[in-house]
Amino acid sequence: RYVNGHAKKHYEDAQIPMTNHKKTEKQEKVQHTVCMDCSSYSTYCYRCDDFVVNDTKLGLVQKVREHLQNLENSAFTSDRHRKRKLLENSSMNSKLLKVNGSTTALCATGLRNLGNTCFMNAILQSLSNIQQFCCYFKELPAVELRNGKTAGRRTYHTRSQGDNNVSLVEEFRKTLCALWQGSQTAFSPESLFYVVWKIMPNFRGYQQQDAHEFMRYLLDHLHLELQGGFNGVSRSVILQENSSLTASSKCCINGASTVVTAIFGGILQNEVNCLICGTESRKFDPFLDLSLDIPSQFRNKRTKNQENGPMCTLRDCLRSFTDLEELDETELYMCHKCKKKQKSTKKFWIQKLPKVLCLHLKRFHWTAYLRNKVDTYVEFPLRGLDMKCYLLEPENSGPESCLYDLAAVVVHHGSGVGSGHYTAYAAHEGRWFHFNDSTVTLTDEETVVKAKAYILFYVERQAKSGSDKL
Repeated sequence: RYVNGHAKKHYEDAQIPMTNHKKTEKQEKVQHTVCMDCSSYSTYCYRCDDFVVNDTKLGLVQKVREHLQNLENSAFTSDRHRKRKLLENSSMNSKLLKVNGSTTALCATGLRNLGNTCFMNAILQSLSNIQQFCCYFKELPAVELRNGKTAGRRTYHTRSQGDNNVSLVEEFRKTLCALWQGSQTAFSPESLFYVVWKIMPNFRGYQQQDAHEFMRYLLDHLHLELQGGFNGVSRSVILQENSSLTASSKCCINGASTVVTAIFGGILQNEVNCLICGTESRKFDPFLDLSLDIPSQFRNKRTKNQENGPMCTLRDCLRSFTDLEELDETELYMCHKCKKKQKSTKKFWIQKLPKVLCLHLKRFHWTAYLRNKVDTYVEFPLRGLDMKCYLLEPENSGPESCLYDLAAVVVHHGSGVGSGHYTAYAAHEGRWFHFNDSTVTLTDEETVVKAKAYILFYVERQAKSGSDKL
C-alpha cells in the first residue's frame, strides 16, 4: 500500500464509473475496495481511508488471511533455503541490492511491528540515523540487569515478566546496536517495548499512538535516566568526557545536561507585551523540538502538484511560529504593572539553536468531538535550511552555523491519529532509505521531498559547503 501507491492505483481503476448502467443503491453500498497487508494481514479501505476491523457475513476477509498464511507456510521451506544460499554467497553476510546495475550490500535492518508499533519503529529508525546521538548510546558499556546465576549473560525481557529493574537506556542501546549491523533483515524490539510499557503507561496496549508524543516521552525518560549512575560512574561525567558534546552553553531541562539536551536542546525567548501599559515580560524556555502550526490559509492544499493557491513551505510554518501574535480573550496576560489580566502580544525568538533541530508539524487538531488531520503538503528543503532570521541575536552567529541539512522524516499515512500508519525516511552515508516496519528499501531524494512530513530532523551543518537556502 505504501510502495509507489500500487494498491491505490488498483482502487482508482476499480472506481471508473460503469457506462450505460445506473448504479443501484445496493451496488453503491458494496463498492468499498479494500487491500490487505501481506505481512500483518491488516485490511484497509480506501473509500473510508481507515483500517477495517470487521468482516463480511461469509467471513471472506478471514479466508483471504488463511489463504495468504498457507501460501507463506508452503513457501517458507524453499524460501529459507534460498535465503541461506544468498547469505552464504554474500561476503558481508547482509542483504543484497541492485544499484545502477551492480550488486551492493544493504546493511539496513527493519523493525518488526509488534501490533500497531509503527509509531515507535519510525521514531527509532529516525534517531538511529542521527549519528552523534546514536553513536553515544552504542558506545556506552553494557549493563546487566540481573544478579546471581544470570549475571554476565544477555538478558531479554517479555511483557509477562514482573521484573521492576529495567533500563530504558540499556534496551535503547541494544536496539540501536542491532540496526545497521547487517546480520539480519529485521529486528524485534520486544525488550524495548516491554520497558516502554513498564515506565510509560500511556503506551500500554496495542492501539495506534502518536509518534510525536512517543518521541517526547522517550527523550524525556532517556534524559532522566541518563542523569543517574551508569556502572557506578555518573553519566554526566561520561558526557563531559565526550569532547564533541561539551558546548559552552548547554541546554538543561530538569537538572544536569545529558546527551539528549546537548544534541536536541535549544532555548526560546518568549516575549509578552501588555497592550494597555506597554510592560514587556521576557522568559527563556528550553525546548527539545518545535511544534509548528500549518497556517490556516494553506489547509485545503493537499498535494504538491495542486495548483490552486500558493504552496505551503516550512518557512511559512516557521514564520507563523515566530511572528508577533495578539493573544485572544481566552489567553489574557496577567500584567504585573496593571495588576490584572490584560490584552497582550506574544513573540518567540530562538535564543540558542540545537545541534539537531526537530520540527513537528501540527497535523492533528481537535474539533468539538474528534481529532482531525491536516493533510496539507508542506514543502521542505533537503539541504541548507537557514535558521538565522529566527535568531534573537543573528549577528553573533557565523555564516555556516545556522544552516541545517535533513537527516530524517517521519510520515503519517491515513486520516486519524488513532489509525493509519507511520513510516520514516532517513539518510545514511549519503543514501536515502525508506523504513516501513520490517521492510527497508533504498529510495531517492525526489521521493523524500514529496512526502507529507509529520516530524523533520535537521542536523547542524559542520563543514563549509554549498550555500543553497530555504
